[in-house]
Amino acid sequence: MKLYYKPGACSLASHIALLEVKAEFELIEVDTDLGQTKSGDDFRTINPKGYVPALELETGDILTEGASILQYIADQHPERELAPQSGSVARARLHEHLNYTASELHKAFGPFFSDGATDEDKIKAGENVAGKFDYLEALLSDGRNYVLGNMFSVADAYMFVVINWSNFVGIDLQKWPNIDRFAARIASRETAQTAMTTEGLI
Repeated sequence: MKLYYKPGACSLASHIALLEVKAEFELIEVDTDLGQTKSGDDFRTINPKGYVPALELETGDILTEGASILQYIADQHPERELAPQSGSVARARLHEHLNYTASELHKAFGPFFSDGATDEDKIKAGENVAGKFDYLEALLSDGRNYVLGNMFSVADAYMFVVINWSNFVGIDLQKWPNIDRFAARIASRETAQTAMTTEGLI
């Protein structure tokens, strides 16, 4: 397999998941601004959408969209228990958290990484992120270790990566102690440490 990634982007979650299942894969860095891989290949021939992650399978099939890739990785290795059984309420909860992270939390951070965003845009984005964090803070207030309870899942990997962007845009997680502890818990996993080190983040 080949994982097309950008250091610190949402593709980091797929990187962590692949390490969790002990998959054999090649990392290919992408400059999404230039639309090229590090070797200069046209990335849009891999993913016409132009963004990461993209996962190229041994069959030649290419998967895109982080939430879909994460579920595929989990389902290929059920023994690692990174996703609940298909058809269960717990699996629906996994979808719920993955979709919330993708459509709400991830999107809320968008203006921070947009060249065209004004200072006002970023202030509004900070307020929007804070609202999403208020929801997550309440979700984690029951003492659970992970979003599904005591089971680490691919939803935690994705949520952690997006929460971690706070460190790069000046959002202080001390305001949300449950989220802060959650992020630290995921960051301490060997797979997260390895992925972040490989991507040059730590």
